[in-house]
Amino acid sequence: MSFQDETIVPFTLVLADGRRVVAELGDESARVIVEGGGTLTLARSEPHILRAVDGFEAAMPPEALLPLLAHLFARRPKIEVAQLTLPASEDWVREAIRGGIVQSAEPGEGGLRLSAHRGAFWQHPALWLKGRASGQTPLAYAMSGDKRHPKRPPKPVGEVYRRHMPRFKADFSIRAIDIEGDLATFNHWMNLDSVAEFWNERGDLDQHRAYLKTVEADPHMISFVGCFDDAPFAYFEMYWAKEDRVSPFFDVQDYDRGLHLLVGDSRHQGPGKVEAWFRAVLHYMFLDDPRTQRVIGDPRIDHVRWIEYMQKQGFVRLKEFDLPHKRSELIFIERETFFGPPHSGPA
Repeated sequence: MSFQDETIVPFTLVLADGRRVVAELGDESARVIVEGGGTLTLARSEPHILRAVDGFEAAMPPEALLPLLAHLFARRPKIEVAQLTLPASEDWVREAIRGGIVQSAEPGEGGLRLSAHRGAFWQHPALWLKGRASGQTPLAYAMSGDKRHPKRPPKPVGEVYRRHMPRFKADFSIRAIDIEGDLATFNHWMNLDSVAEFWNERGDLDQHRAYLKTVEADPHMISFVGCFDDAPFAYFEMYWAKEDRVSPFFDVQDYDRGLHLLVGDSRHQGPGKVEAWFRAVLHYMFLDDPRTQRVIGDPRIDHVRWIEYMQKQGFVRLKEFDLPHKRSELIFIERETFFGPPHSGPA
């Protein structure tokens, strides 16, 4: 497969200095193109093993390897470690390890053989996050009633996350809801029998506008829309758990985050596709603030199939508890579990 014949979308990254990096991967070779900085060409002996054959420059920032690693890990979901051999200096490799681009190095034929681990790779936000992340907000405390918690950042506007999913030949993205622009879609979804069974929010446009306005006015909650190729298919409601009504029921930490969701387009409910977008949502929540160590859910106790599915994705059932409108299961996944084997990040 030549680069010209590929229908695969190249992975790109904008470096801190504004230069773009593009990576392309073929069956036998790969290349990393740094805007204004040359082209690194690599030979591919196995799916996860590449060796530089031309173009490596000491001035190339280690971050330029991220789009190439994206190709390797996104297209080979069973690969846990990728190896790249580069004629790099020990100082260059030290910076690559310090930056978390690779995790170890040892002498190899033609240079130093660098090992990059899947779980570490997926924790780099630069390829996926759009705009300013919550984690950039300095720590300062506030009070909400009797709850002391970190002061939350202003809510995002527009797109916050995007990732190409090669398996589906489509881009998955998350964006903040546009209340007026998305109102008709949100209204339609909330009146679907499959959604109303668990959300119990049937109503007209005015009722749903009021619902979204209430979320908009609440600093601890954010409304998002999930899209495939920019076409909306799901609603995600994310919240900071410490200020939420679930906080009295477990040992809540400052940056624990919770998730409510609904799917409005049944075309995206196949088992493989659900796993892909659901884990992408979790990916965003962990990347948005590295201080978030747990994501929780509180599904209604009779939503048995969804609770069982969440457990298969690494969630742990903690307890049953009562909210004013439902009896719920408190369930959570830890950062270490999400980025560790057997899943090691997004699907």
